[in-house]
Amino acid sequence: MAGIKSLAKETAVYGLSSIIGRFLNWCLVPLYTYLFVAEEYGIVSFLYSFTAVMLVILNYGMETGFFRYANKEKDPERVYTTTLISVGTTSLLFIILLSVFLAPISGWLKISAHPSYVWILGTTVAIDAFTNLPFAYLRFKKKAFRFAGIKLMNVGLNIGFNLFFLLACPALMKHCPGAISWFYEPFGGVSFGIGWIFVANILSTLCVLLALLPELIGRDYHFDGALLKQMLRYSWPLLILGIAGILSQNMGQMVIPYLFPDDKAAADTMVGLYAANMKIAIVMVMFTQAFRYAYEPFIFSQAKGEGESRKQAYSDAMKFFVIFGLFIYLGVMYYLPVLKHFISPSYWVGLEVVPVLMLAELCFGVFFNLSLWYKLTDRTQWGMYLSLLCFLLMLVFNIWLVKAIGIPGGYMGSAWAALISYFTVMVVSYFLGRKYYPINYHLKKMGAYFLFAALLYGAGILADNFFTPAIAYIVKTLLLALYAGAVIQLEKPHRVSSK
Repeated sequence: MAGIKSLAKETAVYGLSSIIGRFLNWCLVPLYTYLFVAEEYGIVSFLYSFTAVMLVILNYGMETGFFRYANKEKDPERVYTTTLISVGTTSLLFIILLSVFLAPISGWLKISAHPSYVWILGTTVAIDAFTNLPFAYLRFKKKAFRFAGIKLMNVGLNIGFNLFFLLACPALMKHCPGAISWFYEPFGGVSFGIGWIFVANILSTLCVLLALLPELIGRDYHFDGALLKQMLRYSWPLLILGIAGILSQNMGQMVIPYLFPDDKAAADTMVGLYAANMKIAIVMVMFTQAFRYAYEPFIFSQAKGEGESRKQAYSDAMKFFVIFGLFIYLGVMYYLPVLKHFISPSYWVGLEVVPVLMLAELCFGVFFNLSLWYKLTDRTQWGMYLSLLCFLLMLVFNIWLVKAIGIPGGYMGSAWAALISYFTVMVVSYFLGRKYYPINYHLKKMGAYFLFAALLYGAGILADNFFTPAIAYIVKTLLLALYAGAVIQLEKPHRVSSK
């Protein structure tokens, strides 16, 4: 129980920073959707989906590898400096190669007219890949508040730079052009458009790098080639897992422009609608990521224990993840008529993806929780197999469903593809885990909570249909309180370990 309390505390810290950070970034969505049409916002989302993939490639599983070997080896500092040198070298090499082959890469990404977008984003992701290791070091040292503070600083700076470049600079060019023209006009000024989003990103990322200097300087750097080989052997399946996983998560945004090559404007518009409405469902992603930050160090530290107590801790962690995930799902769906105002009304046509994507992300979160069986047994190749399965399912269902639905609503096919794919790998991972690292999860209780939440969701729909909006909100708030009250009653401290 002490382990669960520690996990809950760290999840709260990571979660608060993640939720606040994501919420603040979330507040940029109205700015983007009101300033840029769906076609332009679609280009932004399309490019960011590729940077997400490159971030995984440039980390090549070393973040998880660091946690594994920092807990396993007698000298965690040697593990840390070895990974820093390795990832730092590959990140620098990536920037050099990107600079040399910028033109063909820009053409392949369908952005030949603006190669600077690609270079700025590529450099940003290389720096991000490197800074992921100091952040991992902070998590290893349980410095959750420093971790959270730097993450929030990054978000704050990014928002500030966005507001400066997208709102303040155009105003200054009208009233006081001399103050900013020296740097604003060489980039193209107002016509640089969405490019200023990428400039804001790289500037905030450079500031994060400076903030992390205490974790980078003043230590003895030792590169252990033999240790790196062991870590790579452990981590390379996680690289494949990560690539397949991030491709799956961004599949809709990445594949749509290639499915409709003869109508690029319509394809970019669909990507923009899908991505903007996905931001509403991001609450579930925030919760999953916050849990992940605390859960990965937790499972490896618990693995040092003996007996069945550690498995009980894993089982309890899964149960509480599902409980809170269902609460978040109900909350977002109940208040969607309010939350939708975070995006421009011109994007509301895509709101139908939100409930499907929320459920898909909940399944993905459960899948991540189940992943402990192959991480703790050093069968990381199974993570690779499962992620490849998810990737193949996502690719097939995206191509099939998006094309079948066609323009303009094809993005809905991407949402259903995500739900089908995540649910499938979740089930497959559970049964494999039963074989290699059996854990007695609270299946009956989690199933009961799911059915209860489904009934409450249906009751919320009925409230919307039979009452005025004001009365419906009151009813749905009471329903949400009913769910929370039932959970509190059933999960009293003396009953936490019940099955």
